[in-house]
Amino acid sequence: MRGTPWCLLVAGGVASLCLVIGLLVSNFLGGETKIERRIERLYALDDPRFMHEIGILLGLPFVHGTKARALLNGDEIFPPMLAAIRAARVSITFETYIYWSGEVGQAFADALAERARQGVKVHVLLDWVGSAKMDESLLAVMADSGVQIRRFHPPHWSHLGRMNNRTHRKLLIVDGRMGFTGGVGVAPPWTGRAQDPAHWRDTHFEVEGPVVAQMQSVFIDNWIKVTGDLLHGAAYFPVLVPAGQAMAQMFSSSPSGGSESMQLMYLLAVTSASRSIDISAAYFVPDALTLRALVAALERGVRLRIVLPGKHIDSDAVRNASRATWGALLRAGATIAEYEPTMYHCKLMIVDGLLTSVGSTNFDNRSFRLNDEATLNIFDQRFAAIQTATFEADLALSQRVTYAQWLARPARERVGEWFASVIGSQL
Repeated sequence: MRGTPWCLLVAGGVASLCLVIGLLVSNFLGGETKIERRIERLYALDDPRFMHEIGILLGLPFVHGTKARALLNGDEIFPPMLAAIRAARVSITFETYIYWSGEVGQAFADALAERARQGVKVHVLLDWVGSAKMDESLLAVMADSGVQIRRFHPPHWSHLGRMNNRTHRKLLIVDGRMGFTGGVGVAPPWTGRAQDPAHWRDTHFEVEGPVVAQMQSVFIDNWIKVTGDLLHGAAYFPVLVPAGQAMAQMFSSSPSGGSESMQLMYLLAVTSASRSIDISAAYFVPDALTLRALVAALERGVRLRIVLPGKHIDSDAVRNASRATWGALLRAGATIAEYEPTMYHCKLMIVDGLLTSVGSTNFDNRSFRLNDEATLNIFDQRFAAIQTATFEADLALSQRVTYAQWLARPARERVGEWFASVIGSQL
């Protein structure tokens, strides 16, 4: 057999190299123009124009009649979610990034399968990367019972360029009437009560009222992308009546459409703040534009407090990249504190004691531009007061970092921060 001509081998190698370089460039640079200029402060957060304009810009308006309840840590989070699933009558839609094996994973699989066997329409969308630690037996239990299960962006030669786009959304909607969203994944670290480093600190939210229809539409957006099927009708969109007094808005972002929505919302809220900004962030790696907005808020007298993971974190690279950005914030008067008991996975922002923003979104470029995310905005003073009290309880368990301490950090930490910053766009 004659060998392949060397010129063809070289050409093939060059083509492969070009493909790899192209994929790297597309992942690091993206294909859309970013928000690049500072957003002008035109109104305060309590000005009616804020809710009006953010509704127009993000595509969905604030709706009245929301009832929301914060659930702290696994012992409070999973029982209501499982109870809602077991009580479902017509439909369940469930989208999550992390789904691993273990007792809680088995409990969700069994509950979803049982409902499907009883004729409930059950749709489960799992991220391909985030569910890699899930046993095939769990998938089989659900699929054999009639649960429709799909994986988001599994690898395929025809769309390698989107491998870096994951669904990070956490959504559970039952009968189109009750919704859950927040930061929790279905895995052992989220069980318990954050009592030790093996059990993480996180918050999830139970939601009722007309905004649940918006939550449903966010799930269906990705379900269409993956399956091509439209879920609609009374089983998914029943007539909803007010369940509470809060105004709320659910919106999403994705590199395939509206990738700037998350950062736009954060920038508008920060720019409109007049008194206070409290941020709980599992991963906090703000870009230069976001940093300037936060510093500008501090300079006009806004109190900024940030609680982040400390030594118990699942990504040292993220922690290093985050610490590299703290200088300007600390110098301008921000409070930055690292949560000590365990991994801190909360994702929440409270502005002026009025707006509470919760969901799957981290304060970093991956959430702002690379992942599919979903965030719930709740405009209600009483709800914000409850979340502020929880935030301050977390702050009390955190170690504050001063500007002097930040300046005095060892050279080896600075080197690690520099290396992490090089890949900051992917964190």
